[in-house]
Amino acid sequence: MDRCVVLVDAGYLLGAAASLLAGEPARSRITVDHAALIQALRERAEADTEQPLLRIYWFDGAPDRVPQPEHRRLRVMSRVTVRLGALTRSDGRWAQKGVDAAMHAELTELARNRACSDVVLVTGDGDLLPGLMSAKEHGVAVHLWAVQAADGDYNQSEDLVAEADERRVLDRAWITQAVRVKDLTTIYAPAAAPRPEIAAILSAPLPESALAASAERAAEAQAAAVRNGTAPPATANGNGSSAPAPGPGVKGVPTPKDLAGLRGPGTPPASPHAPHATLRWSSDKGWVERPGSTLGESPETASLPTLAQLTSAEQRWADREEDITTVGGDPYEVGQVFARRWMERLPESAHVQKLSTMYPRIPHRIDGELLRYAARFGLLAHKDDQIDEHDRYAIRAGFWREIDVRAAAERVPAGE
Repeated sequence: MDRCVVLVDAGYLLGAAASLLAGEPARSRITVDHAALIQALRERAEADTEQPLLRIYWFDGAPDRVPQPEHRRLRVMSRVTVRLGALTRSDGRWAQKGVDAAMHAELTELARNRACSDVVLVTGDGDLLPGLMSAKEHGVAVHLWAVQAADGDYNQSEDLVAEADERRVLDRAWITQAVRVKDLTTIYAPAAAPRPEIAAILSAPLPESALAASAERAAEAQAAAVRNGTAPPATANGNGSSAPAPGPGVKGVPTPKDLAGLRGPGTPPASPHAPHATLRWSSDKGWVERPGSTLGESPETASLPTLAQLTSAEQRWADREEDITTVGGDPYEVGQVFARRWMERLPESAHVQKLSTMYPRIPHRIDGELLRYAARFGLLAHKDDQIDEHDRYAIRAGFWREIDVRAAAERVPAGE
């Protein structure tokens, strides 16, 4: 059959692309335009093989083989089939299991059934050598594609390279058509003054009470470590005396528990910066007096509907379709999408103005729903089932950005 098939080891392709562009193989360091990548793969395959494309097989790993957002977007694209192996964690590192075996089985089956005349392999794994040799024996031409190595050397099995009929290199110029490096220094924050930038939240000094609480936890952790015989070495403090090294729970920001104890009803905050730190947590416990509610929720907060309450079954289906096909999954974008849907479905615009006055505290019910929505996009993956702190900032900042834009537009009188 005169047509070509492309088999892509996504772990190799994107890991090598991250190494080339970002200097390390972590896929979290790059963002991928999957539609552009698939189109580029198709055009390159048809040009190199001089045959029309039958299908692109995308092989990747996923926790418990559950499709992640990128997999859901890929599998609804034309001429794309997604095959998932497991993604397991060992010694703090993630590794794919079953991807090589799936690629080998698919390659062998395609060749045996003469489903194509040419196969393009985008991989570097020598475990595919038997499958490659079997395909050749069935009269299939095998094209092996490599991603340009960051160090200029091969990043593929030499046996695989030697056995391939044709070899091509996907260079930096080709890769950057669809892949770019994430700017990890980007600060996501609402632009409207006088609201603080997230950088100011991060750099705000801790109240003395929060520092004392952190020191107390560190002392308790050190004492427990001494009792267990696992104490870390002591370090010298600023006065030259020995002090226990900070435990793993001691960070440069207070915990929600620290902050919850800083003020009671009617008590001013211990620090002018402290209230802004609530942007990073879903709970508002300890920060707002909640009279008149047996459930611990103020009447003004309880009056705000959740997105689930505003969404019909038909809208829910349409939301899922949009999530799969058009929402990229960037944390900031996720917050924006959620906020837009919530505002578009509100029965009255006064809710937007009411929420705007609560900045930076998102009411607990809405914030929890926001974070659960974000979890659909794989933001929990590879992070011990916890959304990364930077991602939480970005999610909430995207949410507030949309609220700001809508609230400001509604405040402008018509005709101005």
